[in-house]
Amino acid sequence: MIERYKRPESVLVVIYTDQGEVLMLNRTRPKGFWQSVTGSLKWGETPRDAAARELYEETGLRHSGKLQDARQSRRFTILPAWRRRFAPSSHYNKEHLFYFRLPTRRLIQLNSAEHSEMRWLGLAQAANRATSWTNRDAILRLLGGQAGA
Repeated sequence: MIERYKRPESVLVVIYTDQGEVLMLNRTRPKGFWQSVTGSLKWGETPRDAAARELYEETGLRHSGKLQDARQSRRFTILPAWRRRFAPSSHYNKEHLFYFRLPTRRLIQLNSAEHSEMRWLGLAQAANRATSWTNRDAILRLLGGQAGA
């Protein structure tokens, strides 16, 4: 039964401020894996619904209609650290990109089960800190002014 495995589809939500800062989160496992808000879609869930859910679960922030769908998705190989979560026939994940703009930094309620620390970093610093290439590219889009507003 496929529902016992994670769906090989996820969201990436890059949270940024008008001052050019990006919220970066350090995963508890594997240690040293820095990322924006991410998470797998549940079976039957839309990418927008997953993005809103993950935003709240990982940061305590509610999107209030300000979640921007970048209308971009990337396909990447599922890393060995997460292979066991997916069906044996699933080798790739499809990731949908969203942006969440804030006027200024907000208080973040970090989900300690998933992340050990958070940092607000400048765009270039955040891109350098991002462990995944899709996250780095999404931040670099902001740096190039291509994310929209």
